[in-house]
Amino acid sequence: MARIGIRALTLALGSLFALSASAGSTGPNQCISFDASWNLLAFNFDGKDYNAGTQDAFSSASPASATDITTTGRPPFDVPTSSPLCFLSKFANSIYVLNADKSDLSSIYIYDATAKSWSKQKTGGAAPKSFDPSSFGGILDHDTNVFYVLSGGEMYSLDMALVKQASSSELTWNDVQKPDLGIEGSGTSYEPVLALAQNHIHFMGVPGQPAGDAKVFVIHFSYLQPEAQSYGSFPTAHGKVASFFKDTGVQTQFAYIQDDGASTFVVDVISNSTRTLPGPTTKDPYAQYAASPDSLVQLASEGGKLSFISYNQGSGQAGTWQTISAVPEAKNTPETSGSSGSSASRTGSNTTTASTGSNSNSTRGTANTSNNSNNNSGAGVTAGRNVVGAMVLACVLAVGGVVGVGL
Repeated sequence: MARIGIRALTLALGSLFALSASAGSTGPNQCISFDASWNLLAFNFDGKDYNAGTQDAFSSASPASATDITTTGRPPFDVPTSSPLCFLSKFANSIYVLNADKSDLSSIYIYDATAKSWSKQKTGGAAPKSFDPSSFGGILDHDTNVFYVLSGGEMYSLDMALVKQASSSELTWNDVQKPDLGIEGSGTSYEPVLALAQNHIHFMGVPGQPAGDAKVFVIHFSYLQPEAQSYGSFPTAHGKVASFFKDTGVQTQFAYIQDDGASTFVVDVISNSTRTLPGPTTKDPYAQYAASPDSLVQLASEGGKLSFISYNQGSGQAGTWQTISAVPEAKNTPETSGSSGSSASRTGSNTTTASTGSNSNSTRGTANTSNNSNNNSGAGVTAGRNVVGAMVLACVLAVGGVVGVGL
């Protein structure tokens, strides 16, 4: 039997453990949203909540100058396996927060941005059992104030009825349908990416869809269009989305940032076209995003780092990505939050390049969700499972004497 290369084996194991330790979780402990006056609200930054003001304020504010809006009744933000999710109800001027209380996942916390107060709304019925991003995605419709979510391949709805303050009556989740996204029986999984525009839900990054296409669900008729809609040219890949609000009327454009962060695609559902803007400075597949009429904000998966790009929906002109320092960076990463979780791996969807139309499997990496609060992450970009697997194999072969390296 060939000799074991002790030095090589030690180096390989050291690299493997370092890689595993640095393989971050899946997203931030915090969440962000705009209120109906387009003030940027940032929740759970070291246990505090902040109002950073509108773009003209947060773009030039002094470091850590945001207004502290922390008050009683807020969520514990302690879910160890996936990030809290914030949605703006524009007509209620309230933020609905899902997945922020591990002892009561079915309830929705409501921040009334006018009264600056919190309440907790009970829900029942077919409530999602998990907000794991590998199988969950959702939107809050602008006109109806109804949640639509895809969970485990099934679509559910919840009518919030312009709630600003939780009522004693339980709100009921309803089963809508199992949308046919064209992957049934293919053996391909879909990590939901749901984008809202024109009261339509756009299923982005569905494996097998041609580049630039999206499956579309018409909310007001509860109808999934049988044919995909073409919006121009962007790869079919997993990513994150945020709809650009308007001062009046429904959203008609949304940002689509794929996991590689190379570009920010802005899809316009009126012109059925896509603009390509610069990708965020921080390349983070687990980041979260929020948009106002003139800003797209990124919340990175580590340390609550915030940045934004300005955008004019009329002209299509955009600025460059800039850091937002008004909100203090957070130290309550998953590793310091005191929560505990289990390890999980997440892989990306099939990727179709716009130029060639060829399919290739894209792996986003192994996400260690230990001590993690939803997509919570100590590192935004994680090591690919293929790399780790190859290193493990090399170590096993070395131990078994297959690889012989001199001492």
